Amino acid sequence: MDPINPGSEEYGHDTEGEEARQGRGVPAQTPARARVVRLVSGELLLTVNPVDGSEIEPCPPGQEPAAPRPRTPEERAEAARAAAPPVPPGPAAPELPLLERQEERERLTGILGRGRCARLVGAPGSGRTALLDAVAADCAGLAPDGVVRLSGHHRTPTELLHELVTAVRHAPDQRPDRAGLLDRLGDIGAVVVVDDLEFGGAALDELLAAAPECAFLLAAGPDTPAPSADAHVEEVLLAGLGRAAALQLLESAVGRTLTEDEANWAGDLWFESEGLPLRFVQAGALLRQRDRLRVTPAEFDAFGALEEAFGPTDPAAAAAVAAAAFDGIDDPDVELRDIPLPSLGEGAAPAALLASRLSRSAQAALRFAVALGGEVPHQAHLPALVGDTHADAALGELMACGLLSPVGPRYRLAAGVLTQLVAHGYEHGAADRAHTVAQHYAWWAAHPSVTPERAAAESDALLAALTALIPGTGDAAPEHRATAVLLARAAAPAFAAGLHWGAWERALRAGQEAARLTGEVAEEAYFHHELGVLAICAGNLERARAELEASIGMRGALADKRGTVAGRRALALVSDLSGAHTAAPRAEEPVSPPRGTPALRGPAARPALPRPEPVTAPLPGGPVRTPAKAPVPAFPDFADEGPTLLTSPDTAEGGGRRPGLKGGILNGARRNLVAVGAGALLVAVLGTVVTLGATSGNGENPATDRVTSDSTASENGTDDGLDGEEPPAEGEADPGETGKATRSDSPSPTVSGSASPSASTDPSTSGSASPSDSPSATTGAPTATTTPPTRPTTTRPPTATSSPKPTTTTPKPPTTTTTPPPTTTPPPTTVPPTTTPPPESGEATTLGASSGTPAGSESPA
Repeated sequence: MDPINPGSEEYGHDTEGEEARQGRGVPAQTPARARVVRLVSGELLLTVNPVDGSEIEPCPPGQEPAAPRPRTPEERAEAARAAAPPVPPGPAAPELPLLERQEERERLTGILGRGRCARLVGAPGSGRTALLDAVAADCAGLAPDGVVRLSGHHRTPTELLHELVTAVRHAPDQRPDRAGLLDRLGDIGAVVVVDDLEFGGAALDELLAAAPECAFLLAAGPDTPAPSADAHVEEVLLAGLGRAAALQLLESAVGRTLTEDEANWAGDLWFESEGLPLRFVQAGALLRQRDRLRVTPAEFDAFGALEEAFGPTDPAAAAAVAAAAFDGIDDPDVELRDIPLPSLGEGAAPAALLASRLSRSAQAALRFAVALGGEVPHQAHLPALVGDTHADAALGELMACGLLSPVGPRYRLAAGVLTQLVAHGYEHGAADRAHTVAQHYAWWAAHPSVTPERAAAESDALLAALTALIPGTGDAAPEHRATAVLLARAAAPAFAAGLHWGAWERALRAGQEAARLTGEVAEEAYFHHELGVLAICAGNLERARAELEASIGMRGALADKRGTVAGRRALALVSDLSGAHTAAPRAEEPVSPPRGTPALRGPAARPALPRPEPVTAPLPGGPVRTPAKAPVPAFPDFADEGPTLLTSPDTAEGGGRRPGLKGGILNGARRNLVAVGAGALLVAVLGTVVTLGATSGNGENPATDRVTSDSTASENGTDDGLDGEEPPAEGEADPGETGKATRSDSPSPTVSGSASPSASTDPSTSGSASPSDSPSATTGAPTATTTPPTRPTTTRPPTATSSPKPTTTTPKPPTTTTTPPPTTTPPPTTVPPTTTPPPESGEATTLGASSGTPAGSESPA
């Protein structure tokens, strides 16, 4: 073995430190993945996302869940064991008989056997749960789906119905909507035993009507609302025990016969407690503790370690020794001490005295239970909360003393115990303990190894810790509320995935309140989003819209793009489900027709608006139109953007009726003609400019056809030395006279051979272009022959109407080879002027002539 170069025989241990320092051989720690669960709620697919918020959409085709099937007997037995409270570790409590309950037991069994419903009413501590256990065992074979045990503590009718379906039918990752729930309940025939029911009246009627094939056995307290008059429910009252039965129950709890003093004391207790069995179970625990204090082995007195930790000695051994001592057996190792009997007040309210004689772990567990309002955490959490590895055994101590009672799959403080412990100072430091429990549950609920079903089973203790932190006071209140936000963020997705949606809603509302008080806007937006998604699943679309809009607004202010997108998707689904795809149009803002469907009919009927005074004269043949507040596009029927505001024609003065189909077609055609005419004019101008530029340089001698400022090109191509300023020769017509235009001092330059009638009247006599004396001369002739702009025609150029026929001489190219497009007037030329530019008044006159003057109008002089 080489110590310098270790090989495989070293098993790699010598290089672990070096590899860790160099970053080799050590796997990188990956962040824990978020627990994403996909559920089907009715026709919706719900994706529980604990990071950005749950997403909901219609269930895609092909992803519909399988139809629920009945559970097998093995699955039903497993579900029953999961619904029962766990057996607490530690010494087992003595078995207690069911006394003086045979009559009620037979009556309840007979009612359920006939398929009817019964309601058992009794005070807390009267033994309702023990009687329900016995009746459930008697009715095991009555119904095809067996017996289903449910807990009504903090449950609504809808939650109980969903739990009933889950207990009988196997449908994982499914939560039916209301219609699907009723459909599944119609096929279930079972005996449903509900303990600790908290509602009555109409809510109870809803529960009974939803499952018509089930027989319900309901247990409630005297303060619970009664059923309605129409409910067919038989009521059975549960009274206290008699004196003899109470003494017998006490002897069973103590495990021995009572002395005369103890029997007298039990008689007084029976009178004080009205025979409630719970008081005698607790009284039996007091007598057992008194026996352990009176009879203690001598060797335990020397040290006292076990006495301090777990009490004087083992309860069973102490009871056996005490029974032997009281029977007259003399044991030299037994030392008897004089311990008086509890007072009558201590016997009626024994919680504080019983707790004082328990182990430290049990006392700490009681303090945590007081901080949580009576909810006891699961025994698996007690070692972490108390700080003792054997603290789970404390649950057995508390149960044996009668301080706890089973509630569904867990335990809570028995009736009256919370009030008694609070009166003796057990609530001191309750806020700090609730904060400790919340921190522990926040870590535990978010751990990947914790299944949603386990989190749902612990929902009551978790919600108790959550609600205890919100109304905090003092300097620690902000920290406690921040912990409440973390707990709600961790627990809410677990409750949703575990199909315990009642706890999901309570956690979301508590978390939203805590986030509002702490000012955590991002967390508050998350809770609003989840509440909106939950409202969609429940069918409350208005509530969903309000919650989602609040969430989108908050996330938009925080620039949370992913959260905003998730919220908008859910809000779009709300719009789809409610049928409000588009907002209803308002009366003053008509909606344009869909793209690709021109409006060939008049506007839809709507309230008549007051007719304003017209500011412009109406067009010939058209209705009077009001002034438009916004420019109207050329093609309003094909608008790409949303609703377009269009100015509609006013109603007729006489009958108040609007133009029908004919009026709509005419109005639309007139607007289209104006647009087409404007476009054609623009095309004509561009075409003429391009044509003139392309043909101006053609010919064998371009120089002879070009007009300059020094000379004027003659028609025969010779240069006679005359410039453009010379008067015309004899026999030639004066251009000013031919045009019959008013003379002006400022000349207007023109071009030889152009189509303008003001350039020359006879191209055969003179080939030179002479300037016009007045700008108005260029508009004299065309005005009489120009058609209106709304009726485009294919007329000849104006030169044919304003000048005589040309002679045999070849005309210039622009006048013979160029045919302008069908326009109203010829465009102006672009040849440089031979003289100074014309004044602005001339330009305006020319533009006015080129834009087209309606027939019958006269040109300005």
